[in-house]
Amino acid sequence: MARARFHTLAVAEVRPLTAASVEVTFAVPPELRDAYDYLPGQHVALRAEVDGRELRRSYSICRPPLPPSVDRDGRISVAIKRDLGGAFSTWATSELKPGDRIDVMSPQGTFTLDLGALDDRHVAGIAAGSGITPLMALATSVLTASPTSRFTLVYTNRTAIDVMFLEELADLKDRFPARLALHHVLSREQRSAPLLSGRIDEERLRRMLDTLLPPSTVDEWFLCGPFELVQLCRDVLESDGVPRASVHFELFTTGEPGEVRGDVGHPVVVHDGERTAEIEFTLDGTTSTVTTPVDANESVLNAALRVRADVPFACTGGVCGTCRARLLDGEVRMTENYALEPEELERGYVLTCQSHPLTDRVVVDYDV
Repeated sequence: MARARFHTLAVAEVRPLTAASVEVTFAVPPELRDAYDYLPGQHVALRAEVDGRELRRSYSICRPPLPPSVDRDGRISVAIKRDLGGAFSTWATSELKPGDRIDVMSPQGTFTLDLGALDDRHVAGIAAGSGITPLMALATSVLTASPTSRFTLVYTNRTAIDVMFLEELADLKDRFPARLALHHVLSREQRSAPLLSGRIDEERLRRMLDTLLPPSTVDEWFLCGPFELVQLCRDVLESDGVPRASVHFELFTTGEPGEVRGDVGHPVVVHDGERTAEIEFTLDGTTSTVTTPVDANESVLNAALRVRADVPFACTGGVCGTCRARLLDGEVRMTENYALEPEELERGYVLTCQSHPLTDRVVVDYDV
């Protein structure tokens, strides 16, 4: 898998979805078409300078990939919902307009499935709010890839006016009435079915699994939304005997306060005589070395950014996987990991934004 890279793309269209969200479509020039090939469920990182400050944020691609014969314009679309206090999302939903140019990283992520093995498969998705974004691409792709595949979607929002892609979901239901089961859950608005009214807690989720979505009938699960909901679903499914390998989840924030901002490459002073660790990293074929004080508990990413500004990162919370690298030598402690699969960990991959050296020398490779 080639390392994802930023390219500057022009905004082709900004389309309102709700009062607090927009769909942003970027034009991909012919010479970059191969770089922006993607699988349904993948995401891109966006980078822009706002009020003199560089901001980065990852967003899922909301449209299914189209063959070149159909996608003649070469476009890629993401959905952005304004978060309370979110600098990037506030700017993007209020200021971004067609013709603007910002940096878009090539697609990445493992929140995907094998479209070539979908016959008679039942795929289920549980999403909340903007978590619908990757599931839009996944559901459309599943239903169009095989005439015998099924998709069940449970989508929760506060009220009906908060539902993103409401018309698109209705159109998808009209296209595949027998193979798409769509359940809208509203936490602050009464629906005709009591089960679909109110917040999804453990008791409500278990009732849904008993009546709407029996785990024994589902082959693969896709979860996307706030950390608390995703974790609840994972725990309940595991308690019902669903194999972990069948449950995929996507996060872009954990919602934890006091997040360590290791991404900004803040200065670290090495004093004479104090114990240090040496971090060696390879990026784009060039190897660099940086020294970090052990007592500073500096992340590998922060140390690398002090000597190279182009080291890849986006969320810095251990959820998007942009800073992924392979550990070749030494040991590290990862504070959080919501992005790497068990098989990636077994092959030695780490999230450098969450990795802190445990040995005097650590070697990582971003190019592998």
